[in-house]
Amino acid sequence: MRLCVGFDLDMTLIDPRPGMVVAMDRLAEETGFAFDGERFAANLGPPLASVLREFGAPADRIGELVSRFRADYPDLVVPRTVALPGAEEALAAVRAAGGRVLVVTGKYAPNAARHLDALGWSDHVDELVGDLWAAGKATALTAHGAQVYVGDHTGDVAGARAAGARGVGVATGPCSHAELRDAGAHTVLGSLAEFPGWLESAFGGSPSVTGTAGPAEPLR
Repeated sequence: MRLCVGFDLDMTLIDPRPGMVVAMDRLAEETGFAFDGERFAANLGPPLASVLREFGAPADRIGELVSRFRADYPDLVVPRTVALPGAEEALAAVRAAGGRVLVVTGKYAPNAARHLDALGWSDHVDELVGDLWAAGKATALTAHGAQVYVGDHTGDVAGARAAGARGVGVATGPCSHAELRDAGAHTVLGSLAEFPGWLESAFGGSPSVTGTAGPAEPLR
């Protein structure tokens, strides 16, 4: 089976926080709801609809609010977003090993694709799947045969475990090293700068792998 590595997007490959603050605060200003951009950006991961509900938005307004946020996103968030350290090198390491790169994110897929285009990564990513969160990410990971899933949130670890993939945590988002480990990550990296070395250690640079992740325990 050819190696396939899945990556989360926000706070795994990219840092969209400055734009997220602006976009959420803009939504609050336009609607009069008490949305907190700083709090939102500091806890990226859960679906936008869930976040808006937690902020107290009425259930009958959620769809409208999500649509407004998504419409503002290309102008407010994408230009303010940067790649996280080691992200491009991590994608390149998978490709250099003969593997496929899969991005699975809770983000609205068209806006996720805009990030890949803006950073020049479209040719480095074989498949992009959006609108999936936590264990729901296993749908895409399983469908595309991912043996590894890399993410910054305990929800990403849940997705990897549900798919029988090796969950690699990166402590670059809202979840700590200990939280990722306790959630069942096989290994936790400080950043994606460490990923090429981990990939070489775990797979020896081979594009062909067999079997599944096995029990949730550290690989190194």
